Amino acid sequence: MKKLALIMGSLMLSSQSFADEKTVLRIGMQTSGTLDWELSVLGSSPEFEIKTQPVATAESAKIALQSGAVDMIVSDWLFVSQARNHGADFTFYPYSNTSGALVVLATSAIQNAKDLAGKKLGIAGGELDKNWLLLQAVGKQDEIDLNASVEKTFGAPPLINEQLKNGRVDAILTHWHFAENLKAQGYKEILNGHDLQAQLGITESVPTLGYVFKESWANQHKSTLKAFFAATKEAKNALCENEATWQKATAKIDSAAVLRKPYCDGRISAWSQANQQAAQQLYSVLFKLNPKIGNENLAAGTFWQAE
Repeated sequence: MKKLALIMGSLMLSSQSFADEKTVLRIGMQTSGTLDWELSVLGSSPEFEIKTQPVATAESAKIALQSGAVDMIVSDWLFVSQARNHGADFTFYPYSNTSGALVVLATSAIQNAKDLAGKKLGIAGGELDKNWLLLQAVGKQDEIDLNASVEKTFGAPPLINEQLKNGRVDAILTHWHFAENLKAQGYKEILNGHDLQAQLGITESVPTLGYVFKESWANQHKSTLKAFFAATKEAKNALCENEATWQKATAKIDSAAVLRKPYCDGRISAWSQANQQAAQQLYSVLFKLNPKIGNENLAAGTFWQAE
């Protein structure tokens, strides 16, 4: 009986240990990205433990996810749809509604998309960058083929910023926080991603940045992911509503003060069927402009259904 009691006690301890075990979320995180701020203010959770893996660029984050080195990254739904068309089961859940912007010198005569014709443009990303495709679509409305009439330079955001500062390009299309830094130095924003969408008749909010992860993995960890997304929402609110929290999380960022408002404005207020249908509308515009982005419609399962 004593031996049986010992065995039963051991089993109970093992069971309790198993019950207390948290799901580990391995997140690929760009060291210069805003996700670092949120994760730094997350409290402990009974449901998950976070392990971050630094990645240098957006492309290296995608490689880490594709290789299985991490469970989750921040990317866009265009990448997710393309990956699903090639057999991957990645899916998307919105993270931020901030968008990139077209930036010029304060003294520039460039006022709109059609003014870029004949000019030199720096683009943060590549030929299939969503904001570049949107800009071309807006130009097309004015019967301007920007792809043919603009001298383009592609590169990483820091490099593209330097191109503008050194006068090698007339305008740049860059990521939101790089645009905000330039604006704080006296440069001028002409259009941002939301402006481009509005000019194309898309009225619903379409968050382009989101958490990207495998659908099969997500469906096995639904309650954990729901808890994580709820916690990150609270973290965003804490950063936006508490000055001390913001200053602590962004202490290493020289330009944190100018980033706070656009960061907070990017909080997701809705992610309904209407928003997802607007994403399909936006995708259709991009596809007509450049069929290389994938199939005619967003791949089924691009957006994760938590319920």
